[in-house]
Amino acid sequence: MTYAGVLQRYRSLLDIPAHTVAITLLEGNTPLIPLPRLADALGGGFDLFAKFEGLNPTGSFKDRGMTVAIGEAVGRGVKTVICASTGNTAASAAAYAARAGLRCIVLIPQGKVAAGKLAGAVAYGAQVIQVDGSFDDALALVVEITQKQPIALVNSLNPYRLEGQKTAAFEICDTLDSAPDLFCLPVGNAGNITAYWMGFRQYNDLHASGLPRILGVQAVGAAPLVLGHPVEHPETVATAIRIGKPARGEQALQAAEESGGKIIAVSDEDILAMQRTLASEGLWVEPASAAGLAGLAAEVRAGKLNPRGLRVVGVCTGHGLKDPGIITQSMPAPVVLPAEIEALEDAILV
Repeated sequence: MTYAGVLQRYRSLLDIPAHTVAITLLEGNTPLIPLPRLADALGGGFDLFAKFEGLNPTGSFKDRGMTVAIGEAVGRGVKTVICASTGNTAASAAAYAARAGLRCIVLIPQGKVAAGKLAGAVAYGAQVIQVDGSFDDALALVVEITQKQPIALVNSLNPYRLEGQKTAAFEICDTLDSAPDLFCLPVGNAGNITAYWMGFRQYNDLHASGLPRILGVQAVGAAPLVLGHPVEHPETVATAIRIGKPARGEQALQAAEESGGKIIAVSDEDILAMQRTLASEGLWVEPASAAGLAGLAAEVRAGKLNPRGLRVVGVCTGHGLKDPGIITQSMPAPVVLPAEIEALEDAILV
């Protein structure tokens, strides 16, 4: 059967209204890529994979949930959708709204969104409004406006977003024939960790696929779930998880606890180092996407985790093209040579 998106593939497993329409860009079906060199660098003796969600249509995992959220809104006759975003949600909402012929409004914190993500929202035709405040301020505004006006909220507070996002857990189990032993992922607004745990639990109930231990990872400068309180002014190079008050924070903590895992924080330096390491294996991910595997590396090197004999999956949530600035700002100017073979040989033959 020709692949037609996550809604068509897994609809019978999703708790969504019958009126939900299939608005798809053929999201999902992303690869589980082996990372043997990284596994060896962490001591070897275990299987390590990256679930590369950056290969979704708009370059991030958000597309899984957005296909369902937009499809549900269309099914009940909504004409306008709105979200607050640090970037990935904005691009995804804008794309799926465009696909459905809806108006899309995006609120972003002023000066805090990577150019690649902002460009996506604009390219797909969204009305982008910058808020003089944080993501949390923007989210409060969109929640309030949807309570007053016939506008659909498509942030992860929308339960149908999580129904779509949990399909990634199904795909992992389908590929491995069971759940992994350990599962690592970045944690920002905490919708994704909540959705994955929903998916793993549901698949285990249906197929006895097992349950992974979850390692959720925040950035040190935006780690409310580690600190135990909101962070008023979160700061991290990992813009996608620069969130001080996660909307699904309590559910994220519950998922980690129920799985026998935990949520930790790693430094920006660790995140960027893992971004470079993944690139050395051919995966260019945005900084936040490297956080989950950065957390794995930090735990192993600190002697807090021994992965030998395990199957480990780390989620890379977004493509590097979403946030290229961190690379372009630090890269050296390219060498310029005369168009002569001798000059080329001098430059590359050592």
